Amino acid sequence: MTYAPLTILLAEDDEGHAELIRLNLERARVINEIVHVPHGQEALDYIRREGRYAGRRQGPLIAILDIKMPVLDGVETLRQLKADARTAIIPVIMLTTTEDPREVEHCYQLGCNIYITKPVEYERFCEALRELGMFLQFAAVPDEAV
Repeated sequence: MTYAPLTILLAEDDEGHAELIRLNLERARVINEIVHVPHGQEALDYIRREGRYAGRRQGPLIAILDIKMPVLDGVETLRQLKADARTAIIPVIMLTTTEDPREVEHCYQLGCNIYITKPVEYERFCEALRELGMFLQFAAVPDEAV
């Protein structure tokens, strides 16, 4: 049996944060394709293979969502993913500056797999991303059902 490589879908509206995330995952030796989208609706389009993503290949996928994004925020994106039987199996990591315990609990209730708070301090943020990258190297993820 052959396995398709894991794709990391990053929904992050801040271009600087997206580049920092990509750079630190690469420093952690993550060689997986990282697809960056600027908001939750585009993440859903990618996952559902709709619109400009209609022809993308299917394979194992993990989503990293920021919470505060325009068009469709990360919480609503998470809710829609986990409410749909076709996409509920996709692992979701919330990566956000929001530390509100109620928000953390709400995301877990909706079905997020991991909630990571972006440290404000630059070096701690980079270290957290490198540790996430090491985790992703060994994560076993099911193939998409969509």
